[in-house]
Amino acid sequence: MRGLRTDKTAQVIIAGHAFMQNLRRGHYELAVDAPPATRVPAAFAALALAI
Repeated sequence: MRGLRTDKTAQVIIAGHAFMQNLRRGHYELAVDAPPATRVPAAFAALALAI
């Protein structure tokens, strides 16, 4: 795979994947009131408003 040439690149991909999994499972306070199917889009909408 061409994108994972360094350990740092792999670390960023793994951290991003873990964040998405935890967000989808409701481990953060972002969009916990949203249904699981729409939790990720709702969390990103909330993050966009915060930025």
